[in-house]
Formats: sequence, structure tokens, C-alpha cells
Amino acid sequence: MASINIAGDTSGSISLTVPSVAGTNTVTIPANSGVVMVSGNMPAFSVYLSTSQSISSTVLTKVAYDTKVFDTASCFNTSTNRFTPNVAGYYQLNGYVNGSASSMSAIYPAIYKNGTIYQYGQALNTTSSTITGSTGVQINTVVYMNGSTDYVEIYGFIAGGSPTFNGGAGTITWFNGSLVRAA
Repeated sequence: MASINIAGDTSGSISLTVPSVAGTNTVTIPANSGVVMVSGNMPAFSVYLSTSQSISSTVLTKVAYDTKVFDTASCFNTSTNRFTPNVAGYYQLNGYVNGSASSMSAIYPAIYKNGTIYQYGQALNTTSSTITGSTGVQINTVVYMNGSTDYVEIYGFIAGGSPTFNGGAGTITWFNGSLVRAA
């Protein structure tokens, strides 16, 4: 693979070093302005709930994600359980809420944007019997974030006695996302 190196100095001058390989190498730069996205400025994160979280039955409750797997731009705050990206653009968000309760009849997740429901996720509901054991539900969406004040959170809902969001390893109750296109 060939690379193009651009070096600058404090005067604003740049030098361009082109690949020293045979053949044609083409880079197309669009005729508009903006921030060039490279791996160093594309926020991405992955977090999970490390210990189980007791909640109230039939109340949408914020999941208290407390453990980071990675956070490339330090945009996820485990104190507020919010992702507040520092680059404006469109973000792919994915969440999985695993829960349990006695006589559980429903469980579903929701993504909140700026304190308001943005989208509901997959739901498990039953009226003829109860959901036994622990079970999980998923949510996926793409959302525009302004890169300064917009934030997102995951909430969950469980109907049943003594409901709990199950925590533990990073595969039980998790939330992740990344920038897919700058604004």
C-alpha cells in the first residue's frame, strides 16, 4: 500500500510527498469544505453494566453503564451514563438490555436524545404467560448529533416483580456507537 504524506510548518507552507510506486494512484477530494475524518477524530465507544441494577417495575429507567471497553475521544461519561460526541455527524448506536424479574411480562429498551425518547427498540411482551429467566432486547439506530450539546442515553423498561438490569461481563448489558458520517 502506498501513502501520501503531507507535512506542514508554522508558516502555513506544506510539502506533499507522493508514493514511489509504479502505476496510477488517485485520491478524489470533494469540492466542498469541512473536516477531513481520520481515525484520530472519529468518536467511538463501547460500555457495559458491570453489576446488576435494580429498577422499578413499569418505569423507563436509565441504564447505569459504568465500565468502558473503549472510548476513543473521551465522549462517554460513566457518571452521567451519557454519550456526548465532540464531532457533529451521524452516529450508529447499538444497545442491548438484559433483564430479569419474577412474572416478567414485558421488557424493552429506548434511546433518549437530550432527555427525550428518540426511538424504542425491540420489545418482548406477553399477555398469556410470563417470560422466564433472564432475557435481552436490542436497539439500533442512526442519529444526528451536533458535536457539542447533543447527548444520548439508553433506558430500559421491565414489567414484573423485583426487576433488574443484569450486569456482569461486557456481553450482558451493553451500549456502543461510532461516527459513520460527519455533518
